[in-house]
Amino acid sequence: MKTRFKIAACAALSLTICGAVTARNIPKEFGTEINALQQLREGRETFRYATFGDEKFWGDGIGLHLAIAGAANGGVGPGVSPKAALAAGLKVDVNALPRTLQRSLARGKVDLDDPETTLALLKLDAVVGVTGIFEGNKLTSMGIQCAFCHSTVDDSFAPGIGRRLDGWANRDLNVGAIVAMAPRLEPVAAVLGVDVATVRAVLNSWGPGKFDAVLFLDGKAFRPDGKSASVLIPPAFGLAGVNLHTWTGWGGVSHWNALVANLEMHGQGTFFDPRLDDATRFPVAARTGAGHTRAEEDLVTPLLPGLQLYQLALPVPEAPRGSYSRSAAARGEAVFNDKGKCGTCHVPPLYTEPGWNMHTGAEIGIDDFQANRAPDGRYRTTPLRGLWTHAKGGFYHDGRFPTLAAVIDHYDGHLALGLSSGEKADLVEFLKSL
Repeated sequence: MKTRFKIAACAALSLTICGAVTARNIPKEFGTEINALQQLREGRETFRYATFGDEKFWGDGIGLHLAIAGAANGGVGPGVSPKAALAAGLKVDVNALPRTLQRSLARGKVDLDDPETTLALLKLDAVVGVTGIFEGNKLTSMGIQCAFCHSTVDDSFAPGIGRRLDGWANRDLNVGAIVAMAPRLEPVAAVLGVDVATVRAVLNSWGPGKFDAVLFLDGKAFRPDGKSASVLIPPAFGLAGVNLHTWTGWGGVSHWNALVANLEMHGQGTFFDPRLDDATRFPVAARTGAGHTRAEEDLVTPLLPGLQLYQLALPVPEAPRGSYSRSAAARGEAVFNDKGKCGTCHVPPLYTEPGWNMHTGAEIGIDDFQANRAPDGRYRTTPLRGLWTHAKGGFYHDGRFPTLAAVIDHYDGHLALGLSSGEKADLVEFLKSL
């Protein structure tokens, strides 16, 4: 039976990839596998390419496409060249490029300083997470996808150009600076109740690898210490078996996908969360009725099941060979599970608590500013697998600890662990191995 299952599963996988699964292809007893593979395929397409109708905001609304095109191509300003786009953290999918273009790029025969080249890349659907809408050769609108923030590339062709890495946090992406280029930010200013200059100043305060989803719910742009209230973009892999899926535990995968698709990406769909009616905690959301969003045509909800399944199936990347000491990591694992008390909350193999994985700021020894911007007033215990992929920008929700050693020093002091320098070093190597 095991052999038969493997054969049928492989056949279903092959047919699903080709888009050819039917009831006649695979025996009926494997209907669950067929359904799962079909939804995985659909979820991948959604994650990579679905805009949920958000071009109504990004293009038709704030006119971001005009800034990308530039005045010479029917837009405004200087435009965005491929060099500028890569510098802002946007990525290019090498598999979307024709071989002839790949060869020309390799030979340095493509003008990477010309915004018209960016338009050509958009026409090829080669810019990860961005869809250009064209009439002929003119860029008339644009939309974004989940992959905009939660995918990067492996740099196999050149820095910023390579094969897609779905689920990886793009810690190079300067979301705020990109959005700040839009020529029509009045709709955003109106929602926040400020002027356009303030909106641009706030967006430009975020920096690479950060985004502030809660800004559009509570209007708080800065922390009490004056630093940006934005948080690091988290990875979208390693979430299977994990109860809550954001830094501050708003909800599970589908809840957050629905919130982001509707309220942050500005897609056209349905979103319900009456917690946002609390005008004291979420004044912007309460005023705009964000927790009771309903579009005339729902382009979000039908895509949520496949999207959830795809995200939960995303594999956790293995740490590269030679990136850590195996012997030190083995010693560090013992520290993790014993003297370091890390495994108390980061329970293997999930490396977060099974169940309600939430803690107050006082419990983990930090302020509660970001926690109090969420309904439960707590921080989620972050799953640690694949930690090495998102070290850029620091650790914790806001990157306050620049290194893993700094995180360990914090807990060593907060919990009075009494770790030696050797134990700390071994623990770092174990964390790098996850």
